[in-house]
Amino acid sequence: MTQDFHRFLDDYRSRYPEDVFEVKEEVSPDQEVTALVWALAAQGRAPMLVLDRVNGTRVVTNIFASRERIARLLGCEPSGIHKTYQEKARRAVEPKVVAKGPILDSVEERVDLTKLPLLKHFETDKAPYITNGIIAAENNLSYHRAMLHSKTELATSLHSRGHLWRLQQEKKGPLPVAMVVGAHPLFMMAASARVAFGMDARRIAGGLFGSPLEVVRTPKHGMLVPAAAEIVLEGTLDPEAKVEEGPFGEFTGYSSNRTTNTLFTVETILRRRDAILVDVVGGNSPEHLNLSRVPRESEMAEKLAERFPGVTRLHYPNSGVQFHAYVALRARREGEARQVMLALLGWDPYLKTVIAVDEDVDVTDDSQVMWALAAHFQPHRDVLIIDGLPGSALDPSASGAGTTSRMGLDATRGPGFEGVRARISEAAMARAAKILKR
Repeated sequence: MTQDFHRFLDDYRSRYPEDVFEVKEEVSPDQEVTALVWALAAQGRAPMLVLDRVNGTRVVTNIFASRERIARLLGCEPSGIHKTYQEKARRAVEPKVVAKGPILDSVEERVDLTKLPLLKHFETDKAPYITNGIIAAENNLSYHRAMLHSKTELATSLHSRGHLWRLQQEKKGPLPVAMVVGAHPLFMMAASARVAFGMDARRIAGGLFGSPLEVVRTPKHGMLVPAAAEIVLEGTLDPEAKVEEGPFGEFTGYSSNRTTNTLFTVETILRRRDAILVDVVGGNSPEHLNLSRVPRESEMAEKLAERFPGVTRLHYPNSGVQFHAYVALRARREGEARQVMLALLGWDPYLKTVIAVDEDVDVTDDSQVMWALAAHFQPHRDVLIIDGLPGSALDPSASGAGTTSRMGLDATRGPGFEGVRARISEAAMARAAKILKR
């Protein structure tokens, strides 16, 4: 499989032209890219966008907005995303260091970040942002938003308090890093994986590709970055300096100014000769949510299946940003739905609400889950609430310390349920389909 974004794009457009929306006319970098995504979504459409002229730059965005497109990336059907992702991720392999690659077409030591193709996604954003910034450090990949601060500096946030935050806290002095802005979608997906400290997600990228990720070393600090990346910014994170950063339209749908105010000093810019700006749509867009959610969903689905054989499906709906999950199960005994919900609420620190439904309810359809809640749920009997747990730092309703409460809603029928679901025979449905086809 190719690891080159350009070849991926050409191949995908030739195979699925109906799933790519190209705009040849000039598009402003000030919110118009996001506006196009929102306007298409209002029509029920989520194509990959190819914008030929955005302030002199070619932009590709909305890659992960469609679950069907993610399934094509993984080589499976949409219903098999969780299983396929986990199987491929488990085949993790060490990256392969190569001497050259397209990212080394241009190596600039006279840094001027004002010449980078940056987009402003929302009117409420403080400035144009890099939304697809994957910071590569030693044995670590993670996403971090980044805002232009000066010609040689970016303001970023390590608000996840994840492994990069830990590395910076442990480092005595500036932490060498490289920010990858644009690479093959499978590398992007690997970078959002939740892994143990010290586990290099570049190995997971190799598993997803089915061959080692080809990497080059950056010239100054020797960070390993994809040889076929589009743009790479090499430099250091300063553990002492604090810079103004935010607000920025986050996955919650709110403009967030919760930030670590971290300074990223850029010392080298690497880019391929025909670099494309690979953007990630910000805010609570399906792309932003899916990109971070699919690896988490896949991990949780596997853990549930291993512990609870009655679980048949797991889904994190767009409507719940990262805070809701729906789980379908074939309950064998009383209390099993509660046990499943407690497991999910304990395993995933972002989740605030889990709704459990029976296996005949389609958890990918909000309306079906809401029907199950209406028909089966009794508040005095079927709700559990736990308070005072750490949650997402970006949750606008969390306490100042970042704590939240969590809730499970049991919308399964439960033992002794006497209702019989109304149904239409298969013969009648087949007859109706024939009539409508004519």
